[in-house]
Amino acid sequence: MSSAQDWLSNPLGIVQSIFDQKSTNLEWEKPVVAYFKEKLQENDATNWVPSLNDVPLHYLKPNSLVKFRCMVQDMFDPEFYMGVYETVDPNTKARVLHFGKYRDIAECGPQQEVDLNSNQSVTLERQTLYCVPVPGESAWRSFLVHGLFFSPLLNSPAHTHARASQARVSPSTSYMPCRHKRSFEEDEDMDMQPHKQKEQLPAGSSVCSTAQASGESKRLERTAPSGQQRPSPLDLNFPLPGEKGPACLVKVYENWDCFKVNDILEVYGILSVDPALSVMNEERDGSFSLVDPMTCVDTTEEQRVHSPPASLVPRLHALLAHKLDHSNPLLPVSLQGGEEAKNYAASFASELPAVRAELLGFLTHVLLGDSLAAEYLILHLISTVYARRDVMPLGKFTLNLSGCPHNSNYTEHVYHIIQQLVPSSYRLCMTLHNMNSLRFIPKKDYAANRLVSGVLQLGRNTSLFVDETVLEQGQLDTTGVQNITALGNLITWQKVDYDFNYHRMEFPCNINVLITSEGRSLLPSDFQVPLQPQTVSPNTDEYLTNLQAALPPSLLNKFRVYLTLLKTMEYHMSDEVTKAVEDDFVEMRKDDPQSISAEDFHRMLVVARLLSLSVGQATLSWERWLRAKQLEVLRTSRTEQQKCVNGNEP
Repeated sequence: MSSAQDWLSNPLGIVQSIFDQKSTNLEWEKPVVAYFKEKLQENDATNWVPSLNDVPLHYLKPNSLVKFRCMVQDMFDPEFYMGVYETVDPNTKARVLHFGKYRDIAECGPQQEVDLNSNQSVTLERQTLYCVPVPGESAWRSFLVHGLFFSPLLNSPAHTHARASQARVSPSTSYMPCRHKRSFEEDEDMDMQPHKQKEQLPAGSSVCSTAQASGESKRLERTAPSGQQRPSPLDLNFPLPGEKGPACLVKVYENWDCFKVNDILEVYGILSVDPALSVMNEERDGSFSLVDPMTCVDTTEEQRVHSPPASLVPRLHALLAHKLDHSNPLLPVSLQGGEEAKNYAASFASELPAVRAELLGFLTHVLLGDSLAAEYLILHLISTVYARRDVMPLGKFTLNLSGCPHNSNYTEHVYHIIQQLVPSSYRLCMTLHNMNSLRFIPKKDYAANRLVSGVLQLGRNTSLFVDETVLEQGQLDTTGVQNITALGNLITWQKVDYDFNYHRMEFPCNINVLITSEGRSLLPSDFQVPLQPQTVSPNTDEYLTNLQAALPPSLLNKFRVYLTLLKTMEYHMSDEVTKAVEDDFVEMRKDDPQSISAEDFHRMLVVARLLSLSVGQATLSWERWLRAKQLEVLRTSRTEQQKCVNGNEP
């Protein structure tokens, strides 16, 4: 049907050929999806597809096949479009049938007009998702994809091919009956203004400077420099301040009911950056002033948000889209079933105990020789919410590392090390300014009909590093109190109550929260471990920097695989072990019922589960149960000692 490159560089040509063969019986859509699914299943075929995450937009060929790893930040209302339409030549009366699927602009020649009354026309529906890059995604992920760090765990480095080409302007499938084509260069000056981003924090970095709060960042982005008359750049609505990358309007044609806000997706689709989209939006905006505003369904602000310039927010017409179990490039895309996933897990299973021992040793050094804290940090890093019972999330493991030094950069170094281990993370510094100025909770903007993002709008399994060591004296305002409350609800219930003005709507989440503090945290936590350094270094900064630099990339990649893989492992307890554990609990309470509560018993079970998974065991053994009890005795003993030292702690 086509050469090897046609399906990458000219996917619409492939769709056209299938449409020409199947259009008579209208059964052309499923063969299109099947064709591209088959192509992408070939060896390393997904690595041939350029990524919007890694290749600048101006290097990508319009109407080519691209991929985008993203989070659904908002979902717009479904829209109608011309799925099939007919054009007619007024002179010759010749008629041609076209498809409108996977297009924003109708294909219409200079001497053709769209026949809106044709009985061949088919109106269909599609869903628009507003997608942003995965919030807090670590830089090492892109480095690995580009092959800068070679690992034997990767079959081969992913190579992306950037191509630049010309675009063509054509009539819209939704708004305009006909528009003559015009070259890309003619529209370039009118529409595709350079998007000059200000200096921003790297993805996944922290907001600790009071000058870098979200409100200030958004304000800087919206305000044009003095003396310049150009309009302010579009607010791309990223959840985290300092984030950069392309936002994208993803048009989904099949099974969009399975996608929801905050899902992490990988989308393969046809890139649309046609300048005509911006021209038409300007014409529509201009037309609003000529009519009664009360008759306009969409406001100007809503049009600006929902139909931004394609040069800033490209359109991606999804051929294939699926939710990601994880975003670690070192592992197969799906770890839920499938032969590839099973074979991969089996091949790495034999290495799990050795990798765990290496990771424990490394984290012990990071935590200044405290092996108990390192044990609990491993359990925290592999934890995930695996189920919900009523409103209670099962599997969460919020860890409070107390006793961290205040007058040093120690917590910042710890965060940067964790950032190297997990695919996505964010450091939230609890300065008074951040608490009072950042927007934590997403809020509905009814004027623009969009969900305005907040810091707590994060993807599944994001590591949220809350740094309390930067706390200072002062008073929280109303926003600060609401933010602290939202953070506490996230930790306790793993949910965020989005603000819809007239009501709150619960959005469940799965965020790993690690709190560093001097004393016991002001926030709730599941496990508090007071840090007891065993290593004294005259220069802690230099010690931790050298420690990280000495870690071999191959071992670092094994740590990354280990932490991601164990989050997906299933776990169960046999009836025999369950009975033995329950009897042990009764025995522990026999002499002194106050010595252990049901809450303490639940914590032991959580530790036992994660201890088993940490060595690759899917069931609980008696040995692991005894080890879990031992760890909890050591932890609670240390916590009690800390209370005696700091009598003001609760």
